[in-house]
Amino acid sequence: MTPAPGSDAILARMMSLHPKVIDLTLDRVWRLLAALDHPERRLPPVIHLAGTNGKGSTQAMIRAGLEASGDRVHAYTSPHLARFHERIRLAGELISEEALTKLLDRTHAANGPDSITYFEITTAAALLAFAETPAEWTLLETGLGGRLDATNVVERPALTVITPIDLDHQQYLGETIEEIAGEKAGILKRGVPCVVAPQHEAALEVIEAKAARLGVPLMAHGQHWHVTTEAGRLVYQDERGLLDLPLPRLRGPHQIVNAGTAIASLRALGRNEAAAEAALRADWPARMQRLSRGPLVDLAGGAELWLDGGHNPAAGAALARSLRDMPGRPAQLICGMLNTKDIAGYLRPLAQVAQGLHAVSIPGEANTIPAADTAHAARAAGFDPVAEADDVAQAVRDITARDPAARILICGSLYLAGQVLRDNG
Repeated sequence: MTPAPGSDAILARMMSLHPKVIDLTLDRVWRLLAALDHPERRLPPVIHLAGTNGKGSTQAMIRAGLEASGDRVHAYTSPHLARFHERIRLAGELISEEALTKLLDRTHAANGPDSITYFEITTAAALLAFAETPAEWTLLETGLGGRLDATNVVERPALTVITPIDLDHQQYLGETIEEIAGEKAGILKRGVPCVVAPQHEAALEVIEAKAARLGVPLMAHGQHWHVTTEAGRLVYQDERGLLDLPLPRLRGPHQIVNAGTAIASLRALGRNEAAAEAALRADWPARMQRLSRGPLVDLAGGAELWLDGGHNPAAGAALARSLRDMPGRPAQLICGMLNTKDIAGYLRPLAQVAQGLHAVSIPGEANTIPAADTAHAARAAGFDPVAEADDVAQAVRDITARDPAARILICGSLYLAGQVLRDNG
């Protein structure tokens, strides 16, 4: 008997259902959801997140806070790093292979041969799983934009959250901050509260105008809540009072903003100080993550090995601030990026804080920037010295041969980060 196909085989079939990877519209999603008896109408209360940077970290912190309150939480995120299963968390646990395979089979059968993108059909599958599994909350992270994102099908979420907006995916969302903010603000729903992270003034004006039209109560950073650090502690304040909390487990100054956004969200949901403190204990892989074991760590010997998946200019600036706050030794970067990203904008701030860069191509990615092109861009951004390597392992060997105690940061793409996590076990 031929064994039933696993989730990887079904996912591969789903990739062929539409000629484009990204094609922003909700028509195909609505058709499939109707065929599945509208799971989007049967979800536990939804918290919907959009933004350019910080969505995953903020979602992880909100989830940690809710779970510390004893609630069961569904969570949907993208892209995955090592395995697709990471995208769907059912009542606190990653979906099992058996459950995922059955879920994808059902969704694929309901769609039939009709055209639909990979993200759209897998999002519909996640919504179906969430509708059929008891929980107190559903966390939905947009994949791209907001207004026409496949997750934007819930008529009345409990809360929306907009993390920092910056330039990224301009080919789909618009060339300016205002245009991109208009797409992200598409998750706002009439009368539903929205927590807003720190924003460029232009983005905030767009969000405020949309909120005013829809009667959305805004809880915006700088107006309704504030977050900072003082004496090695996180200090959060809103109209309900002041919280003096430990720093978040996730490293970097930008994680203070994400933590504040998560705490504001938890407070909007009526959660107390204990939930806020629990949120700060959240982990989220490939966000300035220190690798502590595995073949790559063994290869690095006495060198530090760090991993970050940020990939746009704002992420590059945030990463540069993180490195600046880490005294003791300068960083050596191993960088690989996709050709859909602003490589010059990403690398420019990092050139001010890193000692050198090894360029790599991302294995198995058709849209990878060749290592030679990344090296050329790094030199133009001000990196010196710059080298090319066949892969991450070769770059680690080259760096540690010259500096056995180096601080090595692998960066530039979530797809590269995922490859590293798979290879490193």
